[in-house]
This record gives sequence, structure tokens and C-alpha cells, in this order.
Amino acid sequence: MGHSTADREEKIVSLFRQGDALAMDVLYADYAPYLTGVCARYISDDDTLKDVLQESFIKIFTQMGTFEYRGQGSLRAWMSRIVVNESLQSLRRQKRDQAMMLDTDPPDTTDEAPDTAELSREEMAMLLRKLPDGYRAVLNLYVIEGWSHQEIARQLGIKPDSSASQLHRAKTMMARLIRNYKTNKL
Repeated sequence: MGHSTADREEKIVSLFRQGDALAMDVLYADYAPYLTGVCARYISDDDTLKDVLQESFIKIFTQMGTFEYRGQGSLRAWMSRIVVNESLQSLRRQKRDQAMMLDTDPPDTTDEAPDTAELSREEMAMLLRKLPDGYRAVLNLYVIEGWSHQEIARQLGIKPDSSASQLHRAKTMMARLIRNYKTNKL
């Protein structure tokens, strides 16, 4: 099955290079659900998510000529990076960066991780989207993208200590959201 994924990626890249009119349709059909999920990790508002996703696909389609296929998963990784960058640009454009990065309520001091075993991916994604934009961005960049606090700070225009603080607060708030969700679900 892994071989067929690589073949599929190569076929899509080849269609673009040949100027085939179906290339965009094939790429969109294959990757729109996944890239929507990537975007939803950063953008909570559905209208904004659609706008960011549209901008991402435009950038993907127009920059496909610069993409260099490097094996299975390279196309998906390249497109994911574009979606993450477009999502971060959208967050910066909101001009709420400083306001959303500040939180006057002290974080809970509990470090106890909630049990997420009974939660589906969809439930976890729904809860993640409830985090404030700044918290969600830092949590995703650190936990999922594997960025350092220095890299996050540069990208979001904050201090590395603020990134670490936001990560702690995001984890605390996420734990509270999970506990509340599970309690109300019972």
C-alpha cells in the first residue's frame, strides 16, 4: 500500500508538470480532507478556515513547479507546511497576537494529564478548536510540528518564555476541556 501512495504522489506531480487540467482536481480530491484537518488545528473559525485553505491551495497550485519530489510523503509534507504557514499568517493578520497571547487568569497548577483513551480524533479536534488562537497555535507548533520555543517565538513575534508559558496554559486548558467534556458526556 505504501508503494501505491508514492505512485499516487508521483502521478499528481507528473500531471502538474504536463499541464494536465485534471491535476488540480486529483490533488484536491486526494488531499483536501487531510489539509483541512491540518488547518483546523490552527484556525477555529469555519469561515476563516475556508479562506486559509483556499489561499493554501492557490499557493500549492501556483508553486507546484518549484516542488521537488523526494519520495513517499514529500508532497504531503510540503503541502502541510504551506497550510501551517498560511494559518500562522492568518493569525498574525488578525492583529490580536499580543492580546491573544496575554491571559490574566493564572493557569491551573495541575499537571495531571487527562485520560484521552475514550475520545475519538474528531472529539479531540473539536476540543482543540475551543482553545484561544494563541494557545492553539503554540500547542500545535510545539507538540505536533516539533518546533522549539525559539522557533515559535520568531514565527509569532513573542518571547521564547511566552511560548513556554502559552504551552503550559494550553495544556492546562486542554486538560480542563477534556475533563469537562467527559463529565458532561457521562
